Amino acid sequence: MLSVDTEHGEARVHIHEAGKPRAALVLGHGAGGGVEAPDLTAARNAALGLGVSVALVEQPYRVAGRRSSPPTHQLDTAWTAVLERLREHELAGLRTVTGGRSAGARVACRTAEATGAAAVLCLAFPLQPPARKGGEPRPSRLPELEGVTAPMLIVQGERDQFGMPPESPGWTLVKVAGNHGLKSDLPAVGAAVDDWLATVLRGWRR
Repeated sequence: MLSVDTEHGEARVHIHEAGKPRAALVLGHGAGGGVEAPDLTAARNAALGLGVSVALVEQPYRVAGRRSSPPTHQLDTAWTAVLERLREHELAGLRTVTGGRSAGARVACRTAEATGAAAVLCLAFPLQPPARKGGEPRPSRLPELEGVTAPMLIVQGERDQFGMPPESPGWTLVKVAGNHGLKSDLPAVGAAVDDWLATVLRGWRR
């Protein structure tokens, strides 16, 4: 396990190295969960099977034992600091795919350009926060997806309470059984990541 100091505290990175890695996949966790989430594990295993090293990043607030997520700019700043460290040292010379589940996917989208992401993987992107009881609808996060110019995969549960992103030429959308937890059909999650990542890797060889 690697510790990385950021201006918002210590982040931790769990690195799973592939033999003779072809690329790297860096994933972040959801707002209230950790890097052991089942869908992150499925994505990690798919990547390793393709010869892609994987880094699972714990944000500083989780390392400090807090469950409440900080403001987005703090998440983005810490994430960017971790990516800079990894690309200079542990993952040096490798093209990097960034991503995560839920809030982690949002961070990867917002920082894709700044971190030089070659592609982005979104697991259970929280598109439309449910309205509070008696309240107005909350803003959609669709602009965060639309701001990504790199190849992108979105794996979304068919019954996700945060909604379903629209079909778009800007990304590949794979719908799987289940809700926001993406636990109902983990083999389908892994297969979606495997198929898409293999296609991305082939494109880099051309």
